[in-house]
Amino acid sequence: MALYSAAASVLAGLQRRDGALKTLVYKSRFQNVKQLYALVSETLRYSPVLDSIMDGAALLKAEKKLPPYLAKVLVYDLLFGKGLKCGGRWKVLVLKHRARLQAELARLKVHRKVSCNEDLLAPAEGVIQVPQVPRYVRVNTLKTCKDDVVDYFKRQGYSYLGRAARMEELSSLSGKQFLLDPHLPELLVFPPQTDFHENRLYVAGHIILQDKASCLPAFLLSPPSGSHVIDACAAPGNKTSHVAAILKNKGQIFAFDLDPNRLATMSTMLVRAGASCCELANQDFLTVDPSDPKYSHVTYILLDPSCSGSGMVKRLPAEEDAPSSERLRALARFQRKALTHALRFPALQRLAYSTCSVQQEENEDVVWDVLQEHGTAFRLVNLLPSWPQRGLATFPGAECCLRACPATTLTNGFFVAVLERQQECNSQDSSSSLPAEADVDSGAERSQNGEGRGPHAARKKRRKKSQCVK
Repeated sequence: MALYSAAASVLAGLQRRDGALKTLVYKSRFQNVKQLYALVSETLRYSPVLDSIMDGAALLKAEKKLPPYLAKVLVYDLLFGKGLKCGGRWKVLVLKHRARLQAELARLKVHRKVSCNEDLLAPAEGVIQVPQVPRYVRVNTLKTCKDDVVDYFKRQGYSYLGRAARMEELSSLSGKQFLLDPHLPELLVFPPQTDFHENRLYVAGHIILQDKASCLPAFLLSPPSGSHVIDACAAPGNKTSHVAAILKNKGQIFAFDLDPNRLATMSTMLVRAGASCCELANQDFLTVDPSDPKYSHVTYILLDPSCSGSGMVKRLPAEEDAPSSERLRALARFQRKALTHALRFPALQRLAYSTCSVQQEENEDVVWDVLQEHGTAFRLVNLLPSWPQRGLATFPGAECCLRACPATTLTNGFFVAVLERQQECNSQDSSSSLPAEADVDSGAERSQNGEGRGPHAARKKRRKKSQCVK
């Protein structure tokens, strides 16, 4: 019953606009946050359908004591989920109406001329449909390898189609087909809505369910094994575990987060993933002293600060409103402070800045403002030249950054920029911030050729003359 009550509370909080979905899930103190997040997300996805079914069955009229949000969660799990496994007296009330609810579901399918539940989610005429994002599965190389995971899924009846040659192939997956991602060498791609939360590889930490865009920051940061790395705003920890896998657990990750609940969840997740090189701190990154000898060997920083979350695939009408200009200004101020603070670490060589926002104010504007302040020391790196969506052309060199969105990259909306310390500053360009010319190529291509797993694992020493960013 605790799961359904927690989900109903999150739905009520979203309706009151008490916070974003992830924030409310973590504040719920429910132990299994992934299970709660999945239940709430799917209930929201089917919300209009559930409203129609419940109205048609007159459920709330018949059971006046049944709280509406709790009813919606229970009906979702009864009709579209895994069946009611708990729920106490409320479960008994809903089950009294099971036949009527199932009849309303069947009637709705007939009325809409569809045969499966997913087709009920088709948008109304005139509504732009957001492409469904595939299920991305990152192989956790701290515990296993890609070939073993592929073999496991093949034994489970899945059909492995090899490495995708084009992004379009990812959108054509169906049934039990899966592919290797064309950009990230340890990322497997399955059809949308494929559920692995109860798969034994996921439970054991051998695979991580992580959107492709969210995998980009650690992959593009690509610290060599043995490096000291800071993850500045670390929870819930997927990116931290990815960095640990890239380091092969050799080196040190200093992970900071201000929210103790999220940090506790992150600690459990890292243990399951086998990430043993992490030191977690319940601390505001802005209060960390860059001159502290403890961080004197930190050469890589991953900075994924709090943002509007406007790039996340939306499932709730109340969350679809664009963030207010006041909130964007406040977020951008914090993001600039965090990025500026990160660049003060004396040994820093490379930094990945990312957000799950599509707002220019949180992305290109933040990077450009900070570059103007630190342009003599750092330059943008030209990331994955083959990536189809680049940064908005708001300043010279912005095309070095990456953007992502469901329509173009089949991911959540995202932004990534990588800054690298300039090794040479001569008199001609010492006052300019310079984008490094394409010294980050397709890491996946080099991985296949045996030249390393990261995008700059085998970086050549030669440097081409760069175009200035003024």
